[in-house]
Amino acid sequence: MNLVKTENEINLIRESSLLVGKTLAEVARNISPGIQTQKLDQIAEQFIRDHGAVPGFKGYNGFPFTLCISVNENVVHGFPSARELIDGDIVSVDCGVLMNGFYGDSAYTFAVGDVNEETLALLNRTRESLYKGIEKAVAGNRIGDIGFAIQSFVEDFGYGVVRDLVGHGLGKNLHEKPEVPNFGRRGKGPKLVEGMVLAIEPMVNLGDKRVVQESDGWTFRTVDRKPSAHFEHDVVIRKGQAEILSTFDFIEEVLNNKLN
Repeated sequence: MNLVKTENEINLIRESSLLVGKTLAEVARNISPGIQTQKLDQIAEQFIRDHGAVPGFKGYNGFPFTLCISVNENVVHGFPSARELIDGDIVSVDCGVLMNGFYGDSAYTFAVGDVNEETLALLNRTRESLYKGIEKAVAGNRIGDIGFAIQSFVEDFGYGVVRDLVGHGLGKNLHEKPEVPNFGRRGKGPKLVEGMVLAIEPMVNLGDKRVVQESDGWTFRTVDRKPSAHFEHDVVIRKGQAEILSTFDFIEEVLNNKLN
């Protein structure tokens, strides 16, 4: 497995990652109280296929859906279902696509209707922690520098950083080396080399850091059933500053339009 990507390979990963961002924007357009999460999954699959790609998650290790949809205390890998979103929910939507032989992978946690201030703060700070981690994703640093930046930021607010689930390398495979934990020690772990592509994805709990796996064999939820937030970007390691290959711009344009 080649951890360092060529510029051509990086461009193909960028194309896949941008399509994920557009797909998540299409999901954002349809998120509202009363919609079934399985409907969001159908919308995403159709959008991906209409754009010449295939869902990256569907069939991966037997996962049966296009999206991982995780509501409230569910952290990641939640199944779309007949469950209807209600006012006050938060919902993590994780999406992957495979196009031209390369994967894109990104996640965003949405507020549904009127969400309480404590939970909104969790969302905003988890999103901010992602960028704190990305700031350290530069050539010459180590994996532990990314995790330390995320962990130290969110733990200052009393949040729990999930230990059981991590970010990862990305390319021709959805999950490549190295693993990218959201906790760690500065100066520890594999060295970051220019041209490596990483999916960095903080998963941060309002309460206890511990998670348990549900009986479906996929869904992880917080042990104390408090809310959890999840944001993910694909980045390429560069000298001085990481380059973000995915984008939240399409999502946030939709969300801003819905407010106006």
